[in-house]
Amino acid sequence: MNRLTPERFVEWAQNEIAVVPDFHKRILFSDEAHFWLNGYVNKQNCRIWSEANPQVYVETPLHPEKLTVWCALWAGGIIGPYFFKNDEGHNELWFQKDGATCHTARDTIDLFKDTFGDRLITRFGPVNWTPRSCDLTPLDYFLWGHVKSLVYADKPQTLDHLEDNIRRVIADMQPQMLEKVIENWTSRLDYIRASRCSHMPEIIFKM
Repeated sequence: MNRLTPERFVEWAQNEIAVVPDFHKRILFSDEAHFWLNGYVNKQNCRIWSEANPQVYVETPLHPEKLTVWCALWAGGIIGPYFFKNDEGHNELWFQKDGATCHTARDTIDLFKDTFGDRLITRFGPVNWTPRSCDLTPLDYFLWGHVKSLVYADKPQTLDHLEDNIRRVIADMQPQMLEKVIENWTSRLDYIRASRCSHMPEIIFKM
């Protein structure tokens, strides 16, 4: 795959599923998100699709305290969360990373290739990941929004409290939920192909 277009990626993914029906269950999607102690929403990770201006008011913290969290999600579960603060054998999983510069540096790509070989989905990788593809990233269209909707319920006052909440919410997620999230991914491929890559309606994923 030489061009970073959603059409080409969707075509490639659907061809893989036609050959290996559970192909979508073998993709390890990954991403990181910021969790602000005061509940500030980072639009990079939480996107709002609307035909009209949603009139969202966002207060920017003067001295922000936040946690940066990395997770990977696949049909078999969630790897993480891993928090960032100031073997032998054949691997059958595919690994997806977005196109952030730190993810696509030569040394980083070489490290991923050593682990996953050609089963790497990322910018400049064996299979290109298209930019601005939050509609196809389960962490963007499901995980981060789900976690953020729960972790602030008891109004955490410290980063340790917030971290504990994030760990608990992710640990409590049931396997059946993740199965539905990944199955939803194949429906999204169909929708994107039929709509010629227009953005999806706000509510596509249903539990």
